Amino acid sequence: MQEARPAPMIEVKGLTKTYGGGFTALKSIDLDIRRGEIFALLGPNGAGKTTLISIICGLVNPSSGHVRVAGHDIISDFRAARSYIGLVPQELTNEAFSTVWDSVSFSRGLFGKPRNPAHIEQVLRSLSLWDKRKNRLITLSGGMKRRVLIAKALAHEPDVLFLDEPTAGVDVELRRDMWEVVRELRDNGVTIILTTHYIEEAEEMADRIGVIRSGELVLVEEKHALMRSLGRKELTLQLRQPLDEVPESLTRFGLALADDGHALVYTYDDTSVTSDSDGHDGGEHGTEEHDIEGQSGIAKLLAGLDNAGVGVKDLYTRQSSLEEIFVSLVQERKE
Repeated sequence: MQEARPAPMIEVKGLTKTYGGGFTALKSIDLDIRRGEIFALLGPNGAGKTTLISIICGLVNPSSGHVRVAGHDIISDFRAARSYIGLVPQELTNEAFSTVWDSVSFSRGLFGKPRNPAHIEQVLRSLSLWDKRKNRLITLSGGMKRRVLIAKALAHEPDVLFLDEPTAGVDVELRRDMWEVVRELRDNGVTIILTTHYIEEAEEMADRIGVIRSGELVLVEEKHALMRSLGRKELTLQLRQPLDEVPESLTRFGLALADDGHALVYTYDDTSVTSDSDGHDGGEHGTEEHDIEGQSGIAKLLAGLDNAGVGVKDLYTRQSSLEEIFVSLVQERKE
């Protein structure tokens, strides 16, 4: 008997948002977010990321569709749904002269939670804010203010944490510290949803990635599966002598000249390799297309270079980054 899949922590069905004047910010979004995962939502400015988060958090009303958090409808059962959510906005507001301790404690009280100084202390220590607990917010650096935002969102012990551009304007060292905090939260069972312009942030942390453009969710995929299915590899061959053009005998490999003819670039999809454990490439039944893909293609390419008298002095490979994959997806949807 097949084991039933656990209910999603967040369930979004047919969600649409149209503002006055006829502008449609979201177009029939369907999305399930699993318990205890880090989900990264990527998209250009104006794609609908913040609108989607605002609706899930109960800050904006949807035009149609529904959203449930831990099984609670965000409209008909607002208080229960909202109690599960912590939201880290992009900026602090209206509390410049409060101390760190008072601001974080106040956020806990907003959700009707009883006083719990031990929990507040634990949150502040985990975010390296304990020594700043008596400081007024106006005196803190931008990075420390960002940590306070996270502390405020964690004050009422939420099961879901939304991070809207959590490390925008934060230096690299602090960014990595915050990534570690987010991983610890996930390890403790908190579901994390983040929007970010730093694609390396999604590549570093996310379990799954969603891409949104012009209000449409164009893709939701496991991060590693996405990079395997859409990522390409490049083999760059540094030549002993420059070439004016690719030799005719090598044109079937789709090579490109680079570095003023001092290099050849071979692009391939490593997922199409069909070699068995003994290194065979499928024998006579392999197609020509398969023959020039993957590792077997590299072996044939090197043999072809040798036959054509093209000397190679060095070579290296690189794989498409998540940023390149994202750019290609957005460009594909535009076309």
